[in-house]
Amino acid sequence: MKTLKDAKCGQTVTVAKLTGAGALKRRIMDMGITKGAEILIRKVAPLGDPIEVNVRGYELSIRKSEAENILVTE
Repeated sequence: MKTLKDAKCGQTVTVAKLTGAGALKRRIMDMGITKGAEILIRKVAPLGDPIEVNVRGYELSIRKSEAENILVTE
């Protein structure tokens, strides 16, 4: 299974599972990224960090280190 970090620009993916624990997992969930949510990859910064995504109708920038904890399906 691939992570949000591996998704390509312009691709829409669905969250399958959140890994990580404690404050990091809670922070990701507070941003609206939960199991079953659809995420559109809008832009990736020139150096690759951060990634700009559209989730639940709003734009969000997320670090690659956080994106590694989000398992997605196409």
